[in-house]
Order: sequence, then structure tokens, then C-alpha cells
Amino acid sequence: MSLKIRLARAGAKKRPYYHIVIADSRSPRDGRFIEKVGAYNPMLPSDHTDRVRLLDERITHWLSQGAQPTDRVARFLGHAGLAPKPAYSEQPKKSAPKKKAQERAAAAAKAAEAAAASA
Repeated sequence: MSLKIRLARAGAKKRPYYHIVIADSRSPRDGRFIEKVGAYNPMLPSDHTDRVRLLDERITHWLSQGAQPTDRVARFLGHAGLAPKPAYSEQPKKSAPKKKAQERAAAAAKAAEAAAASA
């Protein structure tokens, strides 16, 4: 049984609230879980103390048992110092300029370089 530390959505429509839970990876997102180990309220400002609440000792216990955090939970654990911070890419590949845009940028850079060399 592979365990995940993940978010389970609660709260009303357009008012999200998440419980941080230990669950079997095969169970549904909001379905059966083993234990609640924290909460995440995205409606609060990022510097608010109750935005992310974690039960440190239980999380370290489950990490020692082999539970794998999801990306968002790994970020929370990294900020809390319970796990190493995950590596982030600076810019998602999806939002990078496409091939034609890259060619146009290269051509513009070449033209600017040629204009600078001739002046």
C-alpha cells in the first residue's frame, strides 16, 4: 500500500479549504483517508499564521513510514522545515515561447546586432 500525504478538499463552493491527510494513493481525493495531519486555507493571506497548519510529529512519523507528499504538500513541508525543499523550475515549459516566436526573437536579435555593428 503506497501512502500519500495530500490535500482533500472541503469547504463551500468558491470558498476552498483543504485538509492535509494521509491516504492510500488509490483512494479518491476527497474519499477515505487514514489520518488528518494538517489544514490549508488558501483564502487567508500568505503571511497569516493559520494559512497552513501542520502536525509536525505525525508528519515526520508518516514520512518515516514511507509516505510520499504531493507537489503542493512538499512545498508546505519544505517551508516548515520538515522535509527538503523541492526543486522548482523557474518557468513552466508550457508557457515558454513556441518555435516560431523563438525564431522571430532570434531574427530580431540578429538584426539588432547587425545594426549595432554597422553604427
